[in-house]
Amino acid sequence: MSCGLRSRLTPVLVDSLSVPARPDGVTSDASPDLEQYRRELTGYCYRMLGSGFETDDAVQETMVRAWKNYDTFEGRSALRSWLYRIATNVCLDMLRSRQRRARPMELSGAWTPESHHGSAMPEATWITPIPDASVVPDGDPADVATARESIRLAFVAALQRLPPRQRAALLLAEVLGWSATEIADALETSVAAVNSALQRARATLADDAPPETAVGRLTPVQETLLARYVDAFERYDVDALTALLCEDATLAMPPYALWLRGPAAIRAWLLGRGSGCRGSRLVPTAACGSPAFGQYRPGGPGGSYQPWALIVLELAGDQIAGWNTFLDTEVLFPMFGLPQQLPASPPRCP
Repeated sequence: MSCGLRSRLTPVLVDSLSVPARPDGVTSDASPDLEQYRRELTGYCYRMLGSGFETDDAVQETMVRAWKNYDTFEGRSALRSWLYRIATNVCLDMLRSRQRRARPMELSGAWTPESHHGSAMPEATWITPIPDASVVPDGDPADVATARESIRLAFVAALQRLPPRQRAALLLAEVLGWSATEIADALETSVAAVNSALQRARATLADDAPPETAVGRLTPVQETLLARYVDAFERYDVDALTALLCEDATLAMPPYALWLRGPAAIRAWLLGRGSGCRGSRLVPTAACGSPAFGQYRPGGPGGSYQPWALIVLELAGDQIAGWNTFLDTEVLFPMFGLPQQLPASPPRCP
């Protein structure tokens, strides 16, 4: 993360999402003031926690605490800053005594195509995706690109390598532009401790910067790339699929630790243990600043297609650098507003 990230990551986010029921006895006067910050708080909590599911809980808890204490808010600081202080404390509470989330490629070397994926690991093991619609603002393309950049899988995974308080200090400084004094007040520590934390956090990310992938508006070439991907996947043309991959492309499938590197290994997997994906259909969405698809496999009642995975693609130029297949559809499909099944395909014309 460069020192100039602050100017690129300052969010301009005012759209509210759905408003949950208020706690009993809480005045409704607070709702409009608080709800306008929901989307940017969602982005902040996701960068802190690395989990779309936990982020929903954290933002809800932030809003509940703010609603309950709104009458005591004395306006000595901006409402937005007050909410971020609450959200920071909520996230730090959630991160206490918890292992950091990671991606499969951080846990082991690449597997072989013949490997069995093993047993599913707990959800808390993994970086999990979040819908762009929950985080990314409408409007200025620069703001859209910045928001997408800061929630991409590799970047969020890099943030998780920082201790939680370093992570909070860095995000408050770079995203919100807070001074060391403001951060020290929010974290209940000294200015010297904050400056030290920021120095260490920036050095850590500079030494282990995630690879650059496409964010923001897709180019016409990338739009064509995605169309070719969908066509090849639904025809299950494995040669055409793997021709779209970078030389060092990866395929991962949480909640399993298995991951593969390179077109040859991925091709062998798709033709072997992964061949159950043959005949799938894809529904487009967007996750973590990247193009994504709900994958449905055949075999449901009446010829319907059943949820199988949320695929998140990381693009590098005109190729696919990362193919991430998240299998927890019971949680992810409702979060992304994806249907619970697709109807049987109409018969093809002769």
